[in-house]
Formats: sequence, structure tokens, C-alpha cells
Amino acid sequence: MGIWIAFGLTLFAGMATGIGSAIAFFAKRTNYRFLSVATGFSAGVMLYVSFVEIFVKGSDALTVAYGDYWGHWINVGAFFGGILLIGIIDNLIPSGENPHAVHATSETAPLHDPSLSSAEVVASSGAAEVADERDVHDHGDHSHLLRMGLFTALAIGIHNFPEGLATFLAALEDPKVGVAIAVAVALHNIPEGVSVSVPIFYATGDRRKAFILSVLSGCAEVVGAGIAYVLLRLFVTDPQGGVPPQIMGMLFAGVAGIMVYISVDELLPTSRAYGKGHDSLFGLVAGMAVMALSLLIMK
Repeated sequence: MGIWIAFGLTLFAGMATGIGSAIAFFAKRTNYRFLSVATGFSAGVMLYVSFVEIFVKGSDALTVAYGDYWGHWINVGAFFGGILLIGIIDNLIPSGENPHAVHATSETAPLHDPSLSSAEVVASSGAAEVADERDVHDHGDHSHLLRMGLFTALAIGIHNFPEGLATFLAALEDPKVGVAIAVAVALHNIPEGVSVSVPIFYATGDRRKAFILSVLSGCAEVVGAGIAYVLLRLFVTDPQGGVPPQIMGMLFAGVAGIMVYISVDELLPTSRAYGKGHDSLFGLVAGMAVMALSLLIMK
């Protein structure tokens, strides 16, 4: 039962890219200050739960397995190992376009009017030359826009592998913590859905294709969770079918490192870009406070 709850929470978090895509298409005006606060909130939840809950769980498990001295050393090593892993992934993916770039209201406005021809959409975007008026379905040479969108989807998909792993493992060990992480990841994925759908739509004029690709980029979280589960079952389960505590301890410390990297490298800069003044700070503190209160209430 716990496995299905973990998979369900991971699926919920991943599908939020579809919510972002839907907002891009149907919301008449994007509330960027809300996105700023929400993304900062997500960072606050992730940072607080990483240092206060997940890192501590890793430390507890590893000190029991390896003793007080070496257990703490292994825990810290696994934490920075998680940061190194996501850092390597971050540097290997295509980086032609920032997956978390802010899209202005004027840029997303044409997406809300289904009556526009593809030629009018491209003209409104200002990102490519107007298509030939003799055939509004001729998109001209917009391959760079399509390439940008596909690379963005690929980049987000690869990033979502470790996020899916983090959500799944946390929910598997403690569903209450898993819920908090799933909500934080889901909030994080909403602007990612916008980032995937905008360039693909401008390149193809196809709302369905843009929406489907944004959803598929989020599905990578479920794939990441599935791969993690299969590997755990095949290589590290004990004779009773459980995961040895020292393995779970190292995984938790690594997951904490992954989440800290995502928060500092992606969420906080994105929150600052979307907001004004101290919006991102308000969201960050609110996320920490809500996470702290929920952990205290669930004690």
C-alpha cells in the first residue's frame, strides 16, 4: 500500500507541468507575483524538510549502522554526493535555453485565443518571421523555436528524474513528509509547464502537441520513481523484502542534497525573476513555517 501511495504522490507532482501548460493556454493573465511566492514557498518547504527531517533521518540510520563517528561522516558524504549527482546532470543536459525563463504576458497572450491562425501566432510572438500568407499552416523556418521547446522539455524531464526519486523515497519512508515534498515539487513544476509549452506552440501552432509534451516532461518523475523502486528491489533489498537501514540512510542524505541543489539553483532564482520586492522571501519563509508547523502537528 505504501508503494502505491508513494507512486501516487510522485505522479501528482509530475502532472503539475500540465497545470502550468493549461495556465499558459487558458488564463487571461498570468499572475507572476503568485508564481513567485509559490516557487519561493516550494523552495522553503524543500530546504526546511531537507535539513530538519530528511538529513536527520539519514544521520539516525547511518549512526546506528556504522557508529556515531563514521555514521555522521557517511551521512555528510552522501549529502554532498547527491549535490554532485544533480550538478553533473545539470551540466550534461542541453543548455541552449533556460527552462525556468520568465515568459512575459505579451508573449503568452496569443496562446489564449484559439481563433488565431498559426501565422498570426508567430507574428504576435515576435520570435520569428511571419509565415507566408498564402498558407497559414506553413510555419517557415521556426525549427529553432521547436528545438528550444524540445530541449526545454528534455532538460526538465532529466531534472525530474531525481525529483521523482526524492518524492518517491520520502513518501515510501514517511507518507506525511512525502505529501509535503510532492506539493512543493508540484508548485515547482507549474512554471516549468509554461516553459515547455510556449516555444513549442509558437513553433508548431499546435496547442495539443505543446500540452502533451509538457505533460510528458513531468512524467519523467514517475519514471524516475519506477527506476528507483526496481533498482532497490533488485539490488539492495534484504531477505524480508525491506531496504537495509544503511542504504536508506545514504539515500535519504543524497535526496536531501538533491533537494537543496534544486532549491538554490532553480527555485530561488526563478522566484526572484517572477516577483517584486520581497515576494520570493515571503514565499520562502511561509514554506518553511508551514513545513515546520506540519511536522510539529504530526509528531
